[in-house]
Amino acid sequence: MGEWLTDLGAEIDVRRPYAGDALPPDLTAHGGMLVLGGEMGAHDDEQHPWLVQVRRLVVAAVGDGTPVLGVCLGHQLIAVALGGEVDRNPYGQQIGVLDVGWTPAAADDRLFGPLAARGTGVPAVQWNNDVVTRLPDDAVEIARTPRDEHQAARFAPAVWGVQWHPEAGEEIIGPWADNDRDDAVERGVDVDAYLGHVAAARPRLRETWRVLAEQFVSVCREPRLVGAHRK
Repeated sequence: MGEWLTDLGAEIDVRRPYAGDALPPDLTAHGGMLVLGGEMGAHDDEQHPWLVQVRRLVVAAVGDGTPVLGVCLGHQLIAVALGGEVDRNPYGQQIGVLDVGWTPAAADDRLFGPLAARGTGVPAVQWNNDVVTRLPDDAVEIARTPRDEHQAARFAPAVWGVQWHPEAGEEIIGPWADNDRDDAVERGVDVDAYLGHVAAARPRLRETWRVLAEQFVSVCREPRLVGAHRK
């Protein structure tokens, strides 16, 4: 994702709060915020106090119109920050190269519209145990699975989250698989086959999700919708 954003002319200010990096007090000096994934849960504040700061930045972003895109854990943190709920997926771990199930609301969404226009069969890398089980009251569902698991949402006019990993190819998934291999195998996951599916889908994944980066940079360059209603 950083590669794509940089190619598009965005200047990236990388903060790794899990490694001790300080987060900014607000986002007034930034054009947008991208919140990536992590092994921790959205409610693990005691072990990871910086999660509270991320959620505060999300709330501030909604108030001043700063664009935000959350990925996996980032998506879940946005949901919790704005009144939604996150829990273990009752269907079990989501893992695989799965299709995005666009809702009708995706068609005219300014971030996802160009991707939703491609119709069915848009691939996305999934690797997660937790999911958003209830969206905030004003959120708009953008994508969901055939089992009605939330895949993506627009939480505010310029705040979105995706449960899948648009940034992940086999070079990113590989270390995750090595770290989680024993547990995954115990759950019946063929980890090597999964990595093979990700590698085979790599060209299409990169072409598809670079569009998401393009759209996000475009939104970050638009005038901010300060004080707008979330919908």
